[in-house]
Amino acid sequence: MSEVIDFQSNAVARLRARVAALDEANADLLAYARGHTGAVAQIHIAALAAIDAEGLDHLIHVVTQDWVDILSVDAVALALATKDQALRAGSQGLQLMSVGAMDSLMAGGPDVTLRAVDRGADLFGPAADLIRSEALIRLRLPAPLPIGMLALGSRAAHNFEGTHGGELLAFLGSIVSRMIARWLLTPP
Repeated sequence: MSEVIDFQSNAVARLRARVAALDEANADLLAYARGHTGAVAQIHIAALAAIDAEGLDHLIHVVTQDWVDILSVDAVALALATKDQALRAGSQGLQLMSVGAMDSLMAGGPDVTLRAVDRGADLFGPAADLIRSEALIRLRLPAPLPIGMLALGSRAAHNFEGTHGGELLAFLGSIVSRMIARWLLTPP
């Protein structure tokens, strides 16, 4: 006598498992897309605020003060350095900083570094102790201008980890680089 093998039950169970996995992946993708759309909107608003700046001092104010609220971060700093001097701008105003600190951040590495940290980079000044994740963005300034870096910091430990958003932050760095070059290379 022959026995009938039921393939249908196994096939339906496998299909149900695959559909459930696809539903979960779809939900994750939608959550990411919604978050990405919000980040793009924030970056666009920040870029427009920088473009609207009426001078270098106004740009520094926009970047270090206004961007904290626009980008929903806890600290923003901007630093420029020659081989002899380094200057940082943050919420506490302009301050001299160690050229070595800038050199160590600028040495090699990608244009955008996103990472969790125990303490923020020295670019954040007194706020460095509060920073648990940071985005360090190299500013590409034309010669003869100094090297530069834009730093965004968050108290949240994993706010800037991974590679998502790096392109958006590189775009912000490009905007700041062009705006700085506009005012430092164009005679008044």
